[in-house]
Amino acid sequence: MVKRNKHGFPAGMDELAMKLPPPRAPGVALWRQIGADLERDIAAGTYPPGAQLPTETTLAQHFAVNRHTIRRALDELSRAGLIRVEQGRGSFVAEDVLDYTVGPRTRFSEWIRRHNMEPSGRMLALEETASDLAVATGLAVPMGAPVVRFRRLGLADGRPVSLSDHFFPTHLRGIAAALRAGDGITAALAAVGVEDYRRHSSKVSARLPTPEEADLLRIGTNQPLLTCENINVDRSGAVVEFCQGRYPTPRVQIIFEP
Repeated sequence: MVKRNKHGFPAGMDELAMKLPPPRAPGVALWRQIGADLERDIAAGTYPPGAQLPTETTLAQHFAVNRHTIRRALDELSRAGLIRVEQGRGSFVAEDVLDYTVGPRTRFSEWIRRHNMEPSGRMLALEETASDLAVATGLAVPMGAPVVRFRRLGLADGRPVSLSDHFFPTHLRGIAAALRAGDGITAALAAVGVEDYRRHSSKVSARLPTPEEADLLRIGTNQPLLTCENINVDRSGAVVEFCQGRYPTPRVQIIFEP
């Protein structure tokens, strides 16, 4: 890991050199020059994947420009996929994108461990609610029928990679208590008699996140989400779960298995 000084720059950087702005190329917009300098530092490993860049204020002082110029440079790097901007936290070098392979038995923990990362999750909601049209269609129940909703934030090495709403029919008695136990969805379904389940269908689209989704997934509101609606069935073909998943495009891409 690269050690950094109090200014956020690599440790050992000469203080005088740090205070002197880099030479400027005539005829090239300042924000483009700054973006190119930062891009070279990222490519050289000065800022490795996941590393936080110096603050806008620090960069503005270093390059002797205003913060608006720095923000323009960072916006371009973000659009190019080289960095990600987390609201209220700063700018970070983009990590490798995780391949989310959609197969007949995709499981979150298995997906994350295939990338040599540690899976974890945080329960955000667990409640009984009335099904809307999408949920009723997915679960094959009447609109307005009671269903159990389980909202979960999925993490890989502590980084959010999914935000999902899982819906279960209430005829799976005890499913809420099994989910509350915190052993995962597969274990919860097994506890109520669903020994195995598989993906029946998936529908993928993309949209911009809501402010709440952007905050939970630590992305900008201008960075698209991949949304995936999955219907899962048991061995007899009965629907046991309908899931609405959201995945941040800076960190996840979806691949379909034949």
